[in-house]
Amino acid sequence: MAKKSWIARNERKKQTVEKYAELRLKLKAEKDYVGLSMLPRDASPTRVINRCQVTGRRRAFLRRFRLSRITFRELASAGMLPGVTKSSW
Repeated sequence: MAKKSWIARNERKKQTVEKYAELRLKLKAEKDYVGLSMLPRDASPTRVINRCQVTGRRRAFLRRFRLSRITFRELASAGMLPGVTKSSW
């Protein structure tokens, strides 16, 4: 489980990205790079980290399921993910 402060920090970053999204698009359209550099760092969408919805883990993240590989395996083995089956050949 990730530290709650890291998860909270990521949520703050998401809110900041949403807050400045329109302004960033406007500045990019005008090619005002000085204005873009004046915005907060966390206004950039690349600063937001993909985290597992269950544990908050940031590494080995599966975008399709929004889970880490560990959580994905546990839930898939328990049959909690619809449409996911264990392969065998």
